[in-house]
Amino acid sequence: MLYLWIKALHIVSVVCWFAGLFYLPRLFVYHAQSEDRVSRERFVIMERKLYRGIMGPAMIATFVFGIWLLSLAPGFLSQGWMHAKLTLIVLLTGYHHMCGANVKRFARNENTRSHTYFRWFNEVPVVILLGIVILVVVKPF
Repeated sequence: MLYLWIKALHIVSVVCWFAGLFYLPRLFVYHAQSEDRVSRERFVIMERKLYRGIMGPAMIATFVFGIWLLSLAPGFLSQGWMHAKLTLIVLLTGYHHMCGANVKRFARNENTRSHTYFRWFNEVPVVILLGIVILVVVKPF
C-alpha cells in the first residue's frame, strides 16, 4: 500500500514539474517579443516565481518520490527501460537548468535569442515526456 501512495505522489510531482517545463518556455516566447519595460518586468517576476516556486520544488519532489519508489522496487534498476528512462531524466534535468539560465539571462536583460528559438526550445520537454511515458508503460527493453 505504501508503494501505491508513493507512486501517486511521484506522478503528481511529475505533472507539476512538467506543467512548469511546458509553461516557462512559453513565457520566454512572449518575453522575447515584448517591447515595453512594464511587460518585461512582469515577465521577469512571473518567470522567477514559476521557476523557483513551482518547478524547483516539483523537480525535487519528483526525485525524492522516484528514488523512494526505486528503493522499494530495486529490481527495476536491472531493466533496460529504466536505464533509458533515467537517461531521459538526466537530459530533462539539464533542460530544467537551461531554463534557469534563461530566467537569469532575461532578468539581467541580456537575452539575445529570438521568440522563434524559444518556440523550438519549448518542444524539448514534449519529446522527453513522450519517451518517458512510452518507456514506463510499454517497457520495450
